[in-house]
Formats: sequence, C-alpha cells, structure tokens
Amino acid sequence: MSSTTTRRLAIVGVSVLSLAICCGLAWWQWERYSSAGGTFQNLGYVLQWPLFGLFPAFMFWRIRQLKRRQQEGREAPEPAAPPAPRPAARPAAPADDEDERDEELAAYNRYLAELNARDQEVN
Repeated sequence: MSSTTTRRLAIVGVSVLSLAICCGLAWWQWERYSSAGGTFQNLGYVLQWPLFGLFPAFMFWRIRQLKRRQQEGREAPEPAAPPAPRPAARPAAPADDEDERDEELAAYNRYLAELNARDQEVN
C-alpha cells in the first residue's frame, strides 16, 4: 500500500472511531437526561456530542477541498499583469483656511517635537 492510501485509511479510521465514541457519549447523556436528575444541560450534550464526532470527518473533507482548489489555481494560466499605476496628480494650491490649518498643524508638530526632546533629555 502507498503511504497516501495508508494515511487516508488512518484518517477514515480516526473519523469513524471519533463518531462512534461521541455517539456513545451522546447516548450516555441521553440516559442521564432521561433519569430523574437529568437537566437540559444533558440534553444539550446529547445534541453536541454527535457534532464533535463529525468534526474530524469535516476537517478531512475541508482539507481535501482546499488542496483541490490550490491545485486548480496552479494549473490555471496566470492573469495578465495589472496596469502600471498612474502618477499622482499634484494638489491644487491651498485655500486661505487651509493655510491657517497648516500653520496650526506646524505649530502642533513643533510642540510635539519639543515634548519629545524634553523626554529624550530625561531618559
């Protein structure tokens, strides 16, 4: 047997074993729910355990789907190169209110630089 066949059989075996064990646990929780001291929490577990048991099979299926998509992506021809980016347009001259904001911004940046310099002197 090849290693991939052995690996697939092992994964199927683990998936079936997981489902069998989890269905057994669901049955156990059902018995607890049916007993005099059973709660709705036990009923919730009855519904959860089979889902936990199916999870390895789902992961095996999902990994196969992702590998298949990846292989299809490799076999597909490469798309054409994107067009070259256009050079950025130069901004228009700022309006008067923008000049004020730029001055405020410059003053704020000077203040931050002064604070940083003080902090560097302390350290």
